[in-house]
Amino acid sequence: MATDDPALLHHIFWRCLDGPHRDLSAAQGGARRYRAGYSPIAAFADPSAPDLDSLAALSASGESFYVAGWDGACASGDWLIEVDATMVCMAWDGGPVPEPAALSCRPLGADDLPAVMALVDLTRPGPFGPHTLSMGEFLGHFAPDGTLVAMAGERTRAGAWHEVSGICTHPEHQGNGLGRALTHEVVRRQLQRGERPFLHAMASNETARAMYRRLGFRERLETPVRVLRRTGERH
Repeated sequence: MATDDPALLHHIFWRCLDGPHRDLSAAQGGARRYRAGYSPIAAFADPSAPDLDSLAALSASGESFYVAGWDGACASGDWLIEVDATMVCMAWDGGPVPEPAALSCRPLGADDLPAVMALVDLTRPGPFGPHTLSMGEFLGHFAPDGTLVAMAGERTRAGAWHEVSGICTHPEHQGNGLGRALTHEVVRRQLQRGERPFLHAMASNETARAMYRRLGFRERLETPVRVLRRTGERH
């Protein structure tokens, strides 16, 4: 039986890349990354001593990655730190299983990719690529004219923990509870499978954190997060 040990939330990207999503990743030395086209996330076996040279060998010039758990000096001239911040891991607080979504929604698949990427480009929900839809189940809500206006889905996992991710709503449809309804529907399905939902938010985004608290999530830990870009040049 999969464990919901909270310790699994520490170093979650590595645990997933080296575990459930191993087939979606590329590895060298102490570095792993999702293959091109998936969410641009990388991780190190030892985040206190990141194997930047191995990650560079796995990367093309100009590629960027989200990397969590490391806030030391960047000792490799192959990389430029574009973002240096903190993210918060928030876990479902064990409340009752949400009711089924009152709005119409359906799983998103390959045929929906153009609509999904258009919504992603408009809302910037975090690291997302054209193959991210295959990392878990994604649900979408469509306007009467067929426009995808809201979605939520799943990304990393370890043990019984399963991340809720890709939550976004078209700006013209915000304030109507679409994100809340889709997030609760993802949570409902995870809980019915015996999983423990969690998600990430930037520590500086109090608006998002407050919204997730209202949805039933609570802060569990803070982690350094950086966006690194492979330059191929010495600085």
